[in-house]
This record gives sequence, C-alpha cells and structure tokens, in this order.
Amino acid sequence: MAAPLTPVQERLLAYLRRRLAEEGRTPSLREAAADLGVSHAAVARTLRALAAKGWLRREGRYGRTIALLRAAPPGAGRGREVPVVGRIAAGLPLYAQPEWEGCLVVDAAVFRGERLFALRVRGDSMRGAGILDGDLVVCEPRQYAENGEIVAALVRGEEATVKRFFLRPGHIELRPENPAHPVQRYGFGEVLVQGRVVGLVRPPAAAQPRREEEAR
Repeated sequence: MAAPLTPVQERLLAYLRRRLAEEGRTPSLREAAADLGVSHAAVARTLRALAAKGWLRREGRYGRTIALLRAAPPGAGRGREVPVVGRIAAGLPLYAQPEWEGCLVVDAAVFRGERLFALRVRGDSMRGAGILDGDLVVCEPRQYAENGEIVAALVRGEEATVKRFFLRPGHIELRPENPAHPVQRYGFGEVLVQGRVVGLVRPPAAAQPRREEEAR
C-alpha cells in the first residue's frame, strides 16, 4: 500500500492532474508556485516527497518535466458537496458565523473524510503554510489536535481562527505561519478545536492581485 499523502501533497497532486487534464501538460515549478500561492522551494519540496512516494517522476534537464506515474484513485473526478459554514480568521480572530454560506463541490478522491466542512479564511497569518486570504479551508470535524497540526479553533466561545495548534504546560498556543503576526496563547478552557484542516480550495478571484483600495 502506498504511503498516505499529507493535505499539502494531495493538493499539489490534484492541481497537477487538473492542469494535465485541461492543458495536456503539467506546469513548471514556477507556474505551480504562482498558481498555488506558495514558494518555489515549497513546491520543489512537495514534489520530492511525491516522487519518493511513487506518485510522480521528474524528467528532463533540471527535472522541469513532471510525469504522473499513477492514475487517480477510484472515484477521482466525482464531486461531493461540502457545506461552507462561515468565515474564520487567519489573522486576528473574527466572530464565528454559524450560518451556512452554501456548498463547495470538491474532488471526492482527494477529500475523503466524513462530515467535512469548509470555512472561508480572512487574513494572511497562515501564508507560510500556503493558506491565503479568501481561501476555503476544508476541515474534518475533531475536538482534539496533535502538536503542529493546522486546526480551526473556537476561541472563548465566539471567535474562530485557523492556526497551528500546540499544547504547552499551562496553556494552549495557536501559532501563525507569518512572522508579522504574534503567537496567541490561551488557557485550556478558552480554546475548543473544531476541526483539522485537511486541504483547501482557492476560488479563482483569490488568486488575483487585490485592487489597491482592498489591500490597505
């Protein structure tokens, strides 16, 4: 059995398959980095991991050509609906909106968990993890987390945020992936994990530069 893929690896693999299906070729590292909103180094690192797990092979001079070695798992291409339950913050926490905003259709082969839900991110504190303002993070419901996992957490019963979770002696630490944002520390009773982030979907508009007045 193949080694399981991380959410980051699944996301890149799904992106490569989509570009191959739409254009008949896989993108360059530079194209993938720009489309996914991550660094060139992050794409290269993830490609190496996928190659080590047998999902692809890099060919040609400097490994610029990517060959996918495995077909998509059974069910690939079939969509499933995931409810978008509101907005959360990847910056300062925002009020958690309980109402549904609609449904997001995702690839059932990539997003396989039960009772998945999606949340819209506002802010740039998780940019280093490839989570950008406007992205929809897909989460599996969970009320616990392992250290280092990216979670959707409810803070003080009313604010929700996406951060890396760390359990420390005497407190819970919610850590951003952007040095411009501070680490947040809370008492054990102040944080409720709502779900673990298992992937994300980037709406087309989110990949475009924001107008000057929106970026202020």
